[in-house]
Amino acid sequence: MDREERSFGVFKPEGHVVISFPSAAQADAAQAALQPLALPADELRRYSDAQMLARLDEDLAHASPLAALGQEMNLAKAQRELAARGYHWLVVKAGDDEFAQRIAAAVRPHGAERAQLYGRFLIEELIEHPGDLPQVAESPDRGLDAQTRSGEEGERADLRPPEDPPR
Repeated sequence: MDREERSFGVFKPEGHVVISFPSAAQADAAQAALQPLALPADELRRYSDAQMLARLDEDLAHASPLAALGQEMNLAKAQRELAARGYHWLVVKAGDDEFAQRIAAAVRPHGAERAQLYGRFLIEELIEHPGDLPQVAESPDRGLDAQTRSGEEGERADLRPPEDPPR
């Protein structure tokens, strides 16, 4: 990750899709599935769990207090939790929304947990899973409306998954 891909000291690769995978094998398969898109070599980067964990720990330790105004800090915490669980990552330059959707469609069948398109003002979830809650307004107090929790969101009722109805 390059230094220019940071916002207030926290990872924010504008114009890229950041994709997380539970295993290295799934990231390998997804990377192969992206080959038909003919991406230039410098527009796709791969990060192991250890690489991402080291980068996120550095970011979180040195982030500006201004990073808490947006969602960059909350998202970094959620990504750190995934990296600590052994997740691997692909970061792919998207160019536009249509191409970002094509990227998400290519990696979804290979176990992508999340694919997030980083825009200038918005970070958009591109992969929905059964049981995901509808996205709602985010704030530094509520935390990121990420379906993959960092464990630091607290126990607010509006952040808990819905309970199954009685039978």
